[in-house]
Amino acid sequence: MFLGIAAASPNVQSVAAALAADLAVPLIQPDGTETGLLLLVTEGALQLRQFGPDAPGPVQVDFVEGKAAHRRKFGGGRGQPLAKAIGLKKGWTPRVLDMTAGLGRDAFVLATLGCEVEMIERSPVVYALLQDGLNRARDDADIGPIISRMKLQHLDGRSYSSGTTSPEVVYLDPMYPHREKSAKVKKEMRLFQLLLGDDQDSAALLERALVLATRRVVVKRPAKAPFLGEQKPSVSITSPNTRYDIYLIGTHHAAT
Repeated sequence: MFLGIAAASPNVQSVAAALAADLAVPLIQPDGTETGLLLLVTEGALQLRQFGPDAPGPVQVDFVEGKAAHRRKFGGGRGQPLAKAIGLKKGWTPRVLDMTAGLGRDAFVLATLGCEVEMIERSPVVYALLQDGLNRARDDADIGPIISRMKLQHLDGRSYSSGTTSPEVVYLDPMYPHREKSAKVKKEMRLFQLLLGDDQDSAALLERALVLATRRVVVKRPAKAPFLGEQKPSVSITSPNTRYDIYLIGTHHAAT
């Protein structure tokens, strides 16, 4: 379903060629008849686009405008469910490892609240989208200092090694099968489902996370989804559509 990388104009052809080489994916010259997913290099941003009938609009990472800006300003600060799940409180701002970075939205919220966030993403396509968004946001006077707290690696989380400084909190937001009609599913999720499918090894990621974290592991789930890997958390924080399952290290049997 993923076709490769294309340039939106001759001005960015060399950029597209270099990115295709870096990611080891084909460089495509679209002729308008394609059906599938393309990474499109435009003069403004890198975009994931679906070509063919009934395709949704493009997906790109933007930390300066749109949803990220709105959530930064009106998301509820340290009182929002994500912040509570991570354990943010006065006098404690943890180091966070986000093992499933995706579009970086939750990591950005945590960085906005002062956390140092290390992100890892194994999909080369999603990694490229996120890296592009980070690069563009670094130049913004307001957002640049927040982005400086976000670090990104292209890596499979199961292979991650913390080195000398272990993360206090490990965060997981694995892909979950969407059974609703596609019109009800956000376009980002529609394209990600086409690109990546469902996570088949998220339970293994949880096992790795429980080894890495020194304080807690937080797993983001749809509100009615089963526990990841059938492992019961220490506690959960729920909101109307989302549940955060929290595994406290030292008090949860799987962490020993």
